[in-house]
Amino acid sequence: MERILTLSLRYRFFTLVALLLVIGMGVYSLGELPIDAVPDLTPVQVQILTRAPALGPVEVEQFVTFPIETNLSGLPGLKELRSISQYGISVVTAIFEDHLDLYFVRQLVNERLALAVEQIPSEYARPMMGPLTTGLGEVYQFTLSGGGYSPMELRTLLEWDIGRRLRSVPGVVEVNIWGGREKQFQVMVDPQRLLAVKLSLKDIYEALERNNALAGGGYIVHEREQFLIRGEAMAKGVTDLGKILVKHEPGGIPIFIKDVALVKEGANLRIGAATRMGEEETVIGMVQMLAGANTEHVVKQVKTRIQEIQASLPAGIVIEPYYDRSIFVSQVIRTVQNNLWEGGLLVIAILFMFLGNFRSGLIVAAAIPISMLIAFTGMLKTGISGNLMSLGAIDFGLLVDGSVVMIDNIIRKLGNLKDRSVEARAKGIHEAAKEVLRPITFAIGIIILVYLPILTLTGVEGKMFRPMAFTVILALMGSLIFAVAAVPTLAFWFAKIKSNQEETWLLRSLRTIYTPILSFSMSKPFLAAGSAIGLFVISLFVGTSLGVVFMPRLDEGDLAIQVWRLPSVSLDESVATALQVEASLRKFPEVIRVVSRTGSPEVATDPMGIELSDVFAILKPKNEWVSAKTKDELIEKMKQAILASVHGVGLGFTQPIEMRFNELIAGTRSDIAVKIYGQDLSVLRKHAEQVASVLRSIPGAADVKAEQVSGVPRIRIIVDRDQIARYGINADEVLMYVQTARGGRHVGTIFEGERRFALVVRLTDQSSASPAALRNLLLPTPHDELVPLSRIAEVLVDEGPAQISRENNHRRIVVELNIRGRDLGGFMAEAQKTIRESLTLPPGYYLEWGGQFEHLQEATERLALIVPVTLLLIIGMLSLIFGTLRPAFLIFLNVPLALSGGILALWIRGLPLSISAIVGFI
Repeated sequence: MERILTLSLRYRFFTLVALLLVIGMGVYSLGELPIDAVPDLTPVQVQILTRAPALGPVEVEQFVTFPIETNLSGLPGLKELRSISQYGISVVTAIFEDHLDLYFVRQLVNERLALAVEQIPSEYARPMMGPLTTGLGEVYQFTLSGGGYSPMELRTLLEWDIGRRLRSVPGVVEVNIWGGREKQFQVMVDPQRLLAVKLSLKDIYEALERNNALAGGGYIVHEREQFLIRGEAMAKGVTDLGKILVKHEPGGIPIFIKDVALVKEGANLRIGAATRMGEEETVIGMVQMLAGANTEHVVKQVKTRIQEIQASLPAGIVIEPYYDRSIFVSQVIRTVQNNLWEGGLLVIAILFMFLGNFRSGLIVAAAIPISMLIAFTGMLKTGISGNLMSLGAIDFGLLVDGSVVMIDNIIRKLGNLKDRSVEARAKGIHEAAKEVLRPITFAIGIIILVYLPILTLTGVEGKMFRPMAFTVILALMGSLIFAVAAVPTLAFWFAKIKSNQEETWLLRSLRTIYTPILSFSMSKPFLAAGSAIGLFVISLFVGTSLGVVFMPRLDEGDLAIQVWRLPSVSLDESVATALQVEASLRKFPEVIRVVSRTGSPEVATDPMGIELSDVFAILKPKNEWVSAKTKDELIEKMKQAILASVHGVGLGFTQPIEMRFNELIAGTRSDIAVKIYGQDLSVLRKHAEQVASVLRSIPGAADVKAEQVSGVPRIRIIVDRDQIARYGINADEVLMYVQTARGGRHVGTIFEGERRFALVVRLTDQSSASPAALRNLLLPTPHDELVPLSRIAEVLVDEGPAQISRENNHRRIVVELNIRGRDLGGFMAEAQKTIRESLTLPPGYYLEWGGQFEHLQEATERLALIVPVTLLLIIGMLSLIFGTLRPAFLIFLNVPLALSGGILALWIRGLPLSISAIVGFI
């Protein structure tokens, strides 16, 4: 540091040039710095998504989920393996150690996934990795609506036009679709007409596959030109499909597809739906951002592209955004900017008042922006985004500390100089700076040292606080370099020196107050020490009454409402219920817009059953509210209004980002998750209901819900092997009719320009409208007989599981709840005690607590190690400065009194003790 000081004063011009370069680099880095509202807590994870339309939850688990889990187990760095198996959908989430690179782990998963694919029957499913995004990647969401356009037309437009153009925006990895109806070309076979001409479904499949194709014939050379040969037999629409020949009867009578089936444009079976404003169904587009991209830049480009797209859309079709992350980001950044400006101006004003020298005050004040610019450069290079945590933790008082000491000593030294020559001025500045170089370096070094243990935090708390610690350390290092290298040089060029400079009026006033207090304390040391000890003891008693939470709740401004119904509900009924909920919410003047997502999206990154809906309520600013003064009060009124008009639903209130955070932390969407592990789903369900009942009785528990794992009605068609052998029918012929009944069988593709749609064979709706219709379905035998399905298979109606959740290769069920009006620590202490006393699990079953409480425990255990280590480091550094422990311990007595002030501040504000508060204490 002394060499830096000497060189900077010797080469003063180059020091100024270097300072300008640092400023320029910092300004550039600020422009390129990723900006977001909060740190992305998404772990290093990979999702494997599989669509298996032919399989129920148990079969999905058996044929798809289990092979994938088995092959992923044992991967290097794998921390956790979670999965959800629903009707037709499998989602496996592999979570890895934080230090691993996301692209590297995706490569590892891809290698193992190739092995899993070999164990999964190709006719059932084809697994694929989810998009390269994070849990907070849904940065922009919009609805697509238009009078006179069907949900199928809107969805087709979103998929093939809007979605493709948005995917070309840099930083956009996927445009997921929720709702609408997926267009298909459907051949609706009438079994009666099929049997009348002695044809089978297999004949229909073969006819469509053989008559909807292309062929290449190479080329010929004719008159010195090369002509390509191509055979074309691709169907271009409904008319062409209807003209496909199935059979040629004796006498030259052709039988076409149109003779035995209805060919039409139809919709695939839906797994999700979207509604808006309590008025109609809609289609939602969710723009998902590439992991690590700049949220502000991506959203800005998406909005620009959407304006271009809107101008080219057919008349009447409107894109309406309802969730824009950049709005929340701008609100958070505006808060941070206001705090930084106000804090900076306050520090500068105090500097001028204490220093009494305008030029010197400007030199010291320059430490604030230059230290921040150095920090911005370091943040850009290390991949840290600018957000509430990383920027909001900057303390300007710390940044100017070294510069204040440096400039104050320089002014004092120069004021006593007799010789005012350039050489004498430079020598005097060098001597003055050298005098305070050691204490400045050690003082800032101690503060940096205090932040280093925070870098050892792991998990969620590490993702929250490590960026903050890095940013503060970078800014402090910048302030130290500025104080040592730039302040002496700037003082040489710009400081105005007065002989025998007097103290400012503020210092004189403070001295008159401080001197008698100091004299009194010196004359009565036991009274002074006793007061300090008493204050510390009082703060400890106050501290025991503070509640404990993992993280303070950040008010996002909007609400996300989870609506759940009975698992047996139909999608149409779920849509009707969602519209009723939206209509109830629209009655509140605080609600600007309300949109619901029911079931799962096209790319099932967020799998939900059709009995579940996420309702987004976009609210006005709080100063415009009239129905309630607080969010808790508004939530309670909304809940009462919804339950009064909509029956048979359960509700859970949270916030969009908070909901995603909870899902990332524990795989659930609520604050607390009670996980029960075992094998038998009925036993798991029984004990989950007991736990939910107990938790509802504990004060502070809200939105208590046990995961719905059963109660889905199903029709099982069980082939009778004796009977099919008697009639000479193979099982696959029976299953062919089952598959074709509603889901349909994919037999080709129809192209409309660049658009491509599935060609599917299905039975008519009448032939599969009920269990009785299925039982009466006639199947042909090799002996030209007609056999009803009920004679060769048992058609049962019963209930089956709605969902099977697994974690670390074990089945589990989750009881979720939110906490309102109470701290996390106090609630958990009572809840755990009550559950232990009232619940007894059978052998092989066990219970774990998850959610925010799990991470509160982990953070508390690590902080219990970090805090003592930090204190020892401070004592060690102080003893190194003074060469003995006595003055080090004397200075160290500031620590407990500082703790007292922090505890009393929390108590006065009515705030609970949180991990962020504990880090603040450090």
